[in-house]
Amino acid sequence: MARHFLGLYLLIVLTLAAVSWGQDKLLQAYGAQDASDDRALAVALSAVESHLQRAPASEWKHLVDEISAKTGGGLELFATTDIAGNKTLDALKSGKIAYMQAAAGEAWALKQLNKDYVLAFKSQAPDAQRGLLQWIITLLFYAAMALVIMIWIWPLTRDLRALEKAAARFGNKNWVFDARIKPRSQIAALAETFRKMAVRIDGLIASHKDMSNAVSHEIKTPLSRMQFEIELAQQAQNVSEVKTSLGNIKADIAAINALVSATLKYAILERADMTLKIGTHNFTTLLPAITENVRNDARPDIQMCAELIGDTDHVICDLHLIETVVKNLLYNAARYAKREVHLAFTVKDGVNQLLVDDDGPGIPEKDRQRVFNSFVQLESTGVNKAGYGLGLAIVKRAIEWHSGEVFIAKSPLGGARISAVWPTMLPE
Repeated sequence: MARHFLGLYLLIVLTLAAVSWGQDKLLQAYGAQDASDDRALAVALSAVESHLQRAPASEWKHLVDEISAKTGGGLELFATTDIAGNKTLDALKSGKIAYMQAAAGEAWALKQLNKDYVLAFKSQAPDAQRGLLQWIITLLFYAAMALVIMIWIWPLTRDLRALEKAAARFGNKNWVFDARIKPRSQIAALAETFRKMAVRIDGLIASHKDMSNAVSHEIKTPLSRMQFEIELAQQAQNVSEVKTSLGNIKADIAAINALVSATLKYAILERADMTLKIGTHNFTTLLPAITENVRNDARPDIQMCAELIGDTDHVICDLHLIETVVKNLLYNAARYAKREVHLAFTVKDGVNQLLVDDDGPGIPEKDRQRVFNSFVQLESTGVNKAGYGLGLAIVKRAIEWHSGEVFIAKSPLGGARISAVWPTMLPE
């Protein structure tokens, strides 16, 4: 926006310069047109001066009054001492015609006769003659400035109106932000912010729809089993059968509780008012400990190791979120890996990078963006269904809260490589 206002400022300056130059040219041309009037006045005053010089100075007053009465020309004879103003006196001494504005609003053209007397002719001063032209030029001057500002503001007004209509359509549950704002527009950055906001809102709505559908679907199965187990318990012939049914009901309740906990954890990351608890943490000891804990909890045949590169003693992050990211990635890799999972954490060039590799079947390229959506689980032969498809969605949201990104690629081990990167400097 500052660039556009700077452009407006330069445009106004250039307009002022151009109009001032034109004003000077017009005044010069107007002055040239009035030069003939000055010459005629000079000839008339010189003729009267010649007539007076042929008579004694004592008769000049009488002669001037007589000429003035005959011609109606408004001639008068002033004493030099009656004339004020150094510039006027200097002009008279040099033989030029000077102009004087009287207190009553009258203007006089003056010509020096001798050191004692000045011949005066009632006239209009040049400034008075040019009043109308100067008013016209002044009006043109401000009109040109207004035109320039209007030309600059019109595209801004047009784009703001388009942005307003697009926002209104989006607010009417159209959920499509279709404002056509050109990249060079003065509000292009604002429109892009609106567009990102619209995409974010659309994504949240879709996510909530998926969440509602998935939760209802995932809860329906254990609820059906619980209802069946309750009927079995009611028909049980002994305590052992009742205990078995209660144990199955307890397992279903635990599954529902796990689903609700995972859903709430994901919903928290979707909130716009979430606040990170940023601190400095020692990943040199933390990541190997998390890796060992996951390895002990995963399949016994899985080999899992952690490698740290760079200054990993002082990593700035929200520890709870990053720990969740690491655990989700390791558990996800252990689920699909054949025998090996490798974690690498690197701090370099102002970026933290977390890599998790496995030697499993990998993730098809066409599904590498889709798996970050909530409640998405890929079909994989030989792998039992576990979880609710929220692990990678939580990872993506947690890293985004750290101003980072998550990518999926093919691993050197043959399976999937999930890379999470975020800047080393975050506001604490």
